[in-house]
Amino acid sequence: MVNHHFIKAMILIGFSTGLMALETPKYRFISKGNGYEIRQYQSMIIASTKVDMDYSQATSTGFRRIANYIFGGNSTGLSIEMTAPVMSDVPNSKNICEVMFFMPSEHSINDLPKPNTIDVRIKEFDLGKAAVLRFGGWATKERVKHYKEKLKKRILAEGHNVAGAFLVAQYNSPWVIPPFRKNEIIVQIN
Repeated sequence: MVNHHFIKAMILIGFSTGLMALETPKYRFISKGNGYEIRQYQSMIIASTKVDMDYSQATSTGFRRIANYIFGGNSTGLSIEMTAPVMSDVPNSKNICEVMFFMPSEHSINDLPKPNTIDVRIKEFDLGKAAVLRFGGWATKERVKHYKEKLKKRILAEGHNVAGAFLVAQYNSPWVIPPFRKNEIIVQIN
């Protein structure tokens, strides 16, 4: 059976590579570090789901759950605009991955419809001050762990403290080839 919501989401994300601009989280650039940026993010509203599977399966399952919510799988049948990136936890030893879409800024937490499933939650998310390392190619479990360690070493060496979980942000559809892919490792710092 074809999941039309999933296909629609993939097509929309594909447009984010240049044909169509999707809304992204708002932030203020603070400074450059050794191969990374420090940003101050505005608070945002996210739709999130937690998945207890291996990283690759978890991100795919999480994406489908939230895509279903934004394409009408909610209490009012409202179709919500797609945004980028899709964010998730960096793989961890617990094998539990939270996958997140941030909601368009035109919405408040009070005007968003309730998800049709208990697996999806709508909540406020405040990333605050964060260190961000950009990388291309596929965001595989091994590559994400590698870039997480790279960012962690650099921020600690420059006197910053890790103040939250490491996240991976993926901006492109699965059809974008590796040389054109944009990903980021993001971690809250103080």
